[in-house]
Parts: sequence; C-alpha cells; structure tokens
Amino acid sequence: MQLYPAIDMKNGKCVRLRQGAFKDITVYSEHPEEIAALWQEKGATFLHLVDLDGALAGRSVNEETIKKIVSSVNIPVEIGGGIRSEEAIKNMLALGVKRVIIGTKAVEEPEFLKDMVEKFGADAIAAGVDAKDGMVAIQGWEQVSTVTATDLCLKMKEYGVKHIIYTDISRDGMLSGPNIPATKKLTEETGLDIIASGGVSCMEDLQALYDAGISGAIMGKALYEKRVDLEEAVRRFEK
Repeated sequence: MQLYPAIDMKNGKCVRLRQGAFKDITVYSEHPEEIAALWQEKGATFLHLVDLDGALAGRSVNEETIKKIVSSVNIPVEIGGGIRSEEAIKNMLALGVKRVIIGTKAVEEPEFLKDMVEKFGADAIAAGVDAKDGMVAIQGWEQVSTVTATDLCLKMKEYGVKHIIYTDISRDGMLSGPNIPATKKLTEETGLDIIASGGVSCMEDLQALYDAGISGAIMGKALYEKRVDLEEAVRRFEK
C-alpha cells in the first residue's frame, strides 16, 4: 500500500482543515518545504499536496511554495486544488510535479480527463473524487453534485484514468477513521488504484485499509498530531 503524507497549503503555510471548512483551520508550519523534507527523511516515498487557496479560486495559487517543496525533496509529488485547465497541468508538470489531481472538472467535464490522459499519460493525471453520502462534491466542497462516486469512477476508468483520490468529506480532518466499506466497494467495483483520503487517525486505520486491499492512503492530521509514526507505517505497509 502506497502511503502519502499530506501537505495542505494556504497562504504559503502548511495547514489542516476539519471537514474542508475554511474557518476551521490549524497552522502547522510557516515553511511547508521543511515539512516535505522531514517526511522524506522519515521514509516517505510519495507526497500529496493540496493547494487550498487554489481549490476555492479555481486556479493554482501557492505556486512559489510548490516550487520550494518540489526542489527540497527527490521523491515524487502529486498535487490537487484548482487545477482546471491544460495550461495549469502543463505548468505543474513543468515545476516537477509527478501527478496532477483533477477534481471539479472531472465532474463538470469528464471528457477533459480523457484528453489529458491521452496528452500526458495515465500516470500524470489522477481524478479527485470527493463524496458526501456517496454523492460527489465540487468547487472546494462548497457544492454537492447529482453524480455518485461509483458512476464517476467508472466513467474515469472508461476514459483511461488509473488513479483516483477518494475522499469521504465527513471524515476529513476528524480523526474518526476512514470510510473503509465505501473505499473497498469502489476498489472492487472499478479495479482502479483507489487512494483513501480523509479520516486516518491511527495505525489500526492503516492496517484496516491494508487488509481491505486498498492500494493507497493519504495521511494528514494523524501525522501532524503524532498519532501515526511515519517510519513505522512505511516499514509495515509499504515494504
């Protein structure tokens, strides 16, 4: 199982939100690139970045910070948040980002992902599927669509997408455990690389995801609040 320490950026700082609420914010570091280097030092083999300002603005905002992070590590980095055009994807890949996550656009214009996979390859493009009660949320989680998570994932598969970052919004930043049944169901129904995001609170949660055959897990608050030891997690679940 691939582990992804998360670095959420707002105003150039490393932060965490609860359930995606912009008013419920904790600042963990003024220098996200130092956090990136720390996770690499502790054995991380892939990093997950989120441009929170970008998700709301609909365009990349924390570009300078992203540049600093990419140049401070030599492991692959994926990023999501406000990436809604070919130009923005090109720009992120040019900064040295390995994989770009498309969220809102995947719901509003799924064919866009088909084109981008054809242009940049299936390993450079991931779909971000953020769900509330099984329905996909968009626009920085401000709106819930009429599309189910399963239907969207199957459409993505048809379009050549291999990687899905699946977030259960109700669990995000709450340390309440990931939604394992929903994540497992998606994995089984689609056969895609479903990466669980939201709710990982302890080693037991990672063990449960691992046992359920989930191929990846994103960890945020649990790492920052020292509920999960990254070195031990990498040793147990990646090796």
